[in-house]
Amino acid sequence: MLDFYIINDDQEKPNYPEKLGLEFAGGLDNKTFDNLQNKGIIDRRFDYYSDFRLGTLLINQIRQTIIKKQLQADNDVKKITQLFDTASKKQSGLIAYGD
Repeated sequence: MLDFYIINDDQEKPNYPEKLGLEFAGGLDNKTFDNLQNKGIIDRRFDYYSDFRLGTLLINQIRQTIIKKQLQADNDVKKITQLFDTASKKQSGLIAYGD
């Protein structure tokens, strides 16, 4: 599982999210992640097994891509949109930690 945590854009990347008290936002399984990459929603530079960060600007760009491709009703897209909605409520980005 790829675990996502809420993180402010200007906050340093912690090695262990629990130690800094980052809020868990949710996760994506490998199949969903691959599907999102195949649909052009998540860039290929991001790896399921590596840590990466999605700042608020990048989240907004991905949201625009979803709208442009008219994939709002797609089940895989709905999963990542839920993560984005959680981050948006906190006016923050997301940081992902791969297993």
